[in-house]
Order: sequence, then C-alpha cells, then structure tokens
Amino acid sequence: MDAFRAWGRYALGAVAAAAIGVVAFAFEKPVPALDLFDLGIHELGHLLTAFMPRMVMFLSGSVLQVAVPLALAAYFLWRRSEWASAGFCLAWAGTSARDVAVYVADAPVQALPLIGGGTHDWAYLLGPEGFDCIDRAGAVARFVEVLGLLMVVGGVGLCLWPLVSRLRATRPKPVEAAVRRATTPVTTTTVTDPSGDPWLAAAALPEERRPGWEPAPEGRALSRGDEPASRR
Repeated sequence: MDAFRAWGRYALGAVAAAAIGVVAFAFEKPVPALDLFDLGIHELGHLLTAFMPRMVMFLSGSVLQVAVPLALAAYFLWRRSEWASAGFCLAWAGTSARDVAVYVADAPVQALPLIGGGTHDWAYLLGPEGFDCIDRAGAVARFVEVLGLLMVVGGVGLCLWPLVSRLRATRPKPVEAAVRRATTPVTTTTVTDPSGDPWLAAAALPEERRPGWEPAPEGRALSRGDEPASRR
C-alpha cells in the first residue's frame, strides 16, 4: 500500500490520462462515460445562461464543458496537491475540447444530431448573427483540437512529475573531485660544448651548478686558490 501511494497512483493516473487521450485523438471517438458527463455539463451551461444574450447562451455550453474539468484540475493541484487527480482532470478537459472541435467543424454542414433539436450552437456563433466567419470553422476547430491535445499531454506530464522529482531527488550526487595540487616538473638542462671539452661545457653553467663547487664562507670572496680540487 505504501508503494502504491509512493508511485503507483501517479503511474495509474498517467496511464488513465494517456488512455482517454488515445481514445479521443487517435481513435477519434467519444470517451465512454466522460462523453455523457460532458454532454450534461454542456446542456447545464445553456440552462444557466438562458436569460443572457443569445451569443453568451450558445457559447456557454461549449465553454462550461471544458471549464469544469479545468477547474477540477486546478482544485486538485493547488488545494489538495493531488498531482495524479489534477493530471487526469486536465487530460479530461483536453478530450472535452476535442468534442467541442468536432462540434465547431460541423457548423457549416450541421450533420451532427442535436439533443432536442433546435439551433446548432456554432452555426449560430460563426454565422451572420454571430461572428460571421462560418468559412473559418475548420481553422477554429483545428485550433481547439490542438489546444485539447496539449491539455492531454500536459495532464500526462502532471501525473508523472512527482515520479520524476523523486527520481531526481534520490539520485546520488557525484562526489566532488579532490583538488589536485599543481606540481611543476623539474627539468634538467644538459649543457654540452660543441668541441666536446667537458670543462668548457661546465664553465658555461651558472657558478652554483658547476661540478665540485662549494659556497665560499661569508665575508670572503672566492680566490683562485679556492678552485675545485678536480680542476687543479
């Protein structure tokens, strides 16, 4: 049970969010159960705004069916910190937006059956009495569909984010490399005389590096008689 609370619910939420996204966008079919719920919210939006102007009343159905799962996602995320529930609700909003896109695309032909008959919402909204852009129904539908797809992807990401965060937190940090002390390699310079005379070669060296050289006592300069015995 603890393991499920730790990571199982997030994985399950991601699978569920991805599954309804595949049904809606890959198979292009209504999501079972959620589609009926969306329809009820859609009609409720019309009822709540029946006293308002017709433009608002026709628009409110599509807006509310997307806004309700979005509001639930916000509630679960910011009030409850339930990432899996928030991610699923965001994906649900994406599938609902895809249903709205289908409704928008149907505006020019009005082939979809309407509950109780009446006026086609988007045919009115995009028609002469509304925005008067019925010829752009396809572009509007594509925009809403892409927006819904982004919601599904975001929902799956919300479900997986706690798992990613935990994996990053438990990953061992690399041990900092010890600071290496810089060492200067000692180089030996060999001085040779072109003529092959070792004494001339030694004479070319600094005084302290000549063979047999010893420092003179303080206060007395090195005299000729103090030359190294090896040269006498």
